[in-house]
Amino acid sequence: MSYDRLTADNAALLLIDHQTGLSNGIQDQSVPEYMTAVAALVKLGKTFSLPTIATTSAGDGPNGPLLPIISNTLPDAPVIHRPGEINAWDNSEFVEAVRKTGRKKLIVAGVSTEVCVAFVALSAIRAGYEVYAVIDASGTWNKLVQEVAVTRMAQAGVVPMTWVAVGAELQGDWRNPHGQELGAVMGEHLPFYGNLIGSFRATKAGAQ
Repeated sequence: MSYDRLTADNAALLLIDHQTGLSNGIQDQSVPEYMTAVAALVKLGKTFSLPTIATTSAGDGPNGPLLPIISNTLPDAPVIHRPGEINAWDNSEFVEAVRKTGRKKLIVAGVSTEVCVAFVALSAIRAGYEVYAVIDASGTWNKLVQEVAVTRMAQAGVVPMTWVAVGAELQGDWRNPHGQELGAVMGEHLPFYGNLIGSFRATKAGAQ
C-alpha cells in the first residue's frame, strides 16, 4: 500500500445526494456536525479549485433539493439529476462527468454512507480510480450502519478520511498558496482551531 498524497492537481470532489430531505434523517452524528463538515468540505473544494461534481436522486420528491451550501459555494459545479439510479455510477452522464475531470483520485462524500457513498466508491475502485471517502461530511441512520459501511469500503481499498485531513493533505505546507484560506475554513468550522486563532490574536494584540 503506497501513500500517494492528495493534491489540488490530482483530485476531484464528488458530492453524492447531499439533499435537504435525506439530510434530515442523519443520526450517526448530529445534523449540525454533519452540516459543518459538508460546508467545510465544499469550501475546501472552492479553495483548492477542485473539479467538483454533485448529483441528486429524486430531487423533486421527498429527497429534496441539493443543500444550498453546495450550490451557493460552487455555483458552477455541474449537478447531475439522476432519474432513478440508486448507484450514481450507473448513470452514464455522471460517470462521463467524472472522466472529463481527468483526475484519478476521487474525494467522495454523501448521504447515505452505506448506499450512496459506498456504491459509488466501490464502483469507482473497480473502474480503476483511487477513492477517499470523507466520513464526517457523509451521514446515515445510525452509528452501526456507518461502521459497517466504512469497513466494507476499507476492505475494497477505499480510504476513509475527514474533511480536516483532506484540507491538510491538499495544503501540504502552510507556506504553500492557500494557507490563509485553509486557516480561515478551519477557524470557522473547527471549534478548537477557531479558539486557538482567537487566543493567538488576543495575545498578540496584548503584547503590542
